Amino acid sequence: MPDLEQRFELLRRRTGLVLAPLLFAFVLSANFESLANNHAAHRLAAVMAAVVVLWVTEAIPMPLTALLGATACVVLQVAPAKNVFAPFADQLMFLFIGSFMLARAIELHGLDRRLALSVLTLKAVGGSPSRVLFAFGATTAFISAWISNTATTAMMFAIGLSILKVLRDDGRGRIDPRYATGLMLMTSFSASIGGLATPIGTPPNVIGLNFIREQVTVNGLPAEITFFEWCLIGVPVVVVLYLFLFAYLNWLCPAGVRELAGGREHLEHQRQQLGPWTHGQISTLIAFLVMVVLWVTPGVVALGWGDGSEAYKWCKASLPEAVPALLGAGLLFLLPGERGRAALKWPEAAQIEWGVVLLYGGGFAFGMLAQDTGLADTLGQNLIAWLPNAGSFGFLVAATLVATLVSEATSNTASATIVVPVVITMAKAAGIDPLEPALAATFGCSLGFMLPVSTPCNAIVYGSGLVPLGRMIRYGMLLDIAGTVVIVAVVKMLGSLVR
Repeated sequence: MPDLEQRFELLRRRTGLVLAPLLFAFVLSANFESLANNHAAHRLAAVMAAVVVLWVTEAIPMPLTALLGATACVVLQVAPAKNVFAPFADQLMFLFIGSFMLARAIELHGLDRRLALSVLTLKAVGGSPSRVLFAFGATTAFISAWISNTATTAMMFAIGLSILKVLRDDGRGRIDPRYATGLMLMTSFSASIGGLATPIGTPPNVIGLNFIREQVTVNGLPAEITFFEWCLIGVPVVVVLYLFLFAYLNWLCPAGVRELAGGREHLEHQRQQLGPWTHGQISTLIAFLVMVVLWVTPGVVALGWGDGSEAYKWCKASLPEAVPALLGAGLLFLLPGERGRAALKWPEAAQIEWGVVLLYGGGFAFGMLAQDTGLADTLGQNLIAWLPNAGSFGFLVAATLVATLVSEATSNTASATIVVPVVITMAKAAGIDPLEPALAATFGCSLGFMLPVSTPCNAIVYGSGLVPLGRMIRYGMLLDIAGTVVIVAVVKMLGSLVR
């Protein structure tokens, strides 16, 4: 990390340590007319103000902030402890745990690398710089739909650097440096885009879905968006946005040659070095397919037999998203790995990001408390005055824009935790159906491509030294704008599919 960026990060954290307690004290002591008779909501507002500052500045680890914030709510008697900590045991927590264990097995056995190299060495890709860029980005986006965006970027980053090394060695310096920038940005941007395809592709998806399920109703019932229903909207968003990403990176970052000398041969050599499929890879693939089939089953049953059928009701009751994730994760401990051991052992499974799980639990807790105490309603009623005549479409655009802008300043996870419940509350206060704005805001929270600090994916590729900051800002801004337009258009056209 350059010295200037290190100094900025240090200043940002120190600012958070000073600003958070000051803001907490100010909000707690201030006289807000709308909260005058709601002491629990007033105290919660003070806690959440401090938590947001600590999340944005990352002054202390974000999971610790979530735990301390929840603890402060109990100390200040915002709600009883059993209510504050209940969201940490929400069924979606177990969806995260099962998915993270699968991702751990995928990385442990090298299944992600095998998939990436298998696609990049297809004859259809050949030695064309454009086709290599397209296949590289498409592979990254597909993998990112199923495992962490950051993990996908880290894995594909290494492959991308190896491709560029071959191009420099065999291309005798004829490759335009802009192509290296394009390949690195494709690594980061396509990973962030690909995470939108499925509910488990990126944390903001699950966070947004939980807020929608808890706070939005359709025909008097909680809004339940199934895995399959999400994909009906998420996949078109990913396809359109990825094609746009490829088109402008291919145009703005040309290779300067029509054929990449030695590129495909080098990747084929790497693929051959992987050897035959291992027992661990086969077992992990089986567990992965079991998860996917069970996730998709309720949607397929709904299409074939209708959402009022007994078969669909059984699937909905017996196969919520957490169940397939845990069944698939359980298979990893039963199916064979290498040398007579299981595909996944507990010490390996325990290495998943437990801190991220705690962070999600904290986000859910604050959203639930904001709803129960009436803070969310009060906030929405005050903010809605800023959009007096927006209408449903204008509100949809505004929700997506706000989510995108917030995601530039803080992590996508924190953005979803902050923005989605506010959008729902504002929509209700304005008399607007909150489902589509909340869904669009959830998608928008995964945008934010302009800065290295916007997302870990950007930070990884920026560290290569091949991505000038000016280009990341310009190309990222272009993708932010396109992403907002695509999300608004697709949600408006296909939003009825999730009702």
